[in-house]
Amino acid sequence: MSGAPTMKEREELLAIALDVTRQAAKLVEKGWRRGVRPDHKGPVDLVTEFDRQSEEFLRAALHARTRFSVTGEEGGAESSATNALTWYVDPIDGTTNFVHGHPFYCVSVGLAHGAEAILGAVVAPALSCEWTGLIAPDAADAGPHDSPGISLRNGEPCHVSSADRFVDSLLATGFPYEGRDGPNSNFEAFVAIKKQCQAVRRCGSAALDLCLVADGTYDGYWERGLKPWDVTAGAAIVRGAGGELSHYDASGLDIRRGEVIATNGKIHAALIDALARVAV
Repeated sequence: MSGAPTMKEREELLAIALDVTRQAAKLVEKGWRRGVRPDHKGPVDLVTEFDRQSEEFLRAALHARTRFSVTGEEGGAESSATNALTWYVDPIDGTTNFVHGHPFYCVSVGLAHGAEAILGAVVAPALSCEWTGLIAPDAADAGPHDSPGISLRNGEPCHVSSADRFVDSLLATGFPYEGRDGPNSNFEAFVAIKKQCQAVRRCGSAALDLCLVADGTYDGYWERGLKPWDVTAGAAIVRGAGGELSHYDASGLDIRRGEVIATNGKIHAALIDALARVAV
């Protein structure tokens, strides 16, 4: 397959993504609340045998069924052309939660064409939830009342919320592993925005935060210090559900840039403005 996939090809690829993500989720679920002992990639950045086994399975399965290159959190990137179709996989997004028995973790598999997320599947076994989404090839030409794609939660169509007042919004965010003094520190923004909206949640999985924007649970989400495997699947699911995605400067989302703002669209400008007023 060369170039951007057709709608039919996207549907076929999404079915593959969901199948392998479900299988990987069953694999990692065997270790949840079983006293898994992690290794440390950094002072607070954990990895487990289940992360490694899940990624090994995902790489092999996706290679066998599509032959596209795969980039994953634990195994790194394979060589590919700049605008090639690439799978981005997070074998366990929320490993710290997983290690501690917290249910907010998932397996995330997304497909990108160059810098653009085009489809994805996220399965959260402990929550009994799964999300899928794809963006139509002609989404860039969609009108204001046209759907750019389709997203599902547990097989049923899901859509972003209708909240249009920032003060009433339930938001989500996260904090990078680099700590409070790193260039992507989010503490000041968290405190400032918490004072302006209804509430802010921090649950430790970027993929799930994006999915919860897509299904209308959260009205918006922001975070920096991210990797493509953190955002590719979730970004496609948000867009397919009618949401809006950008960087902090309001430019269109490039999954490789490391930051994201995702909202229902109605509060997007307000969240960008609120972040711009924080010294970051």
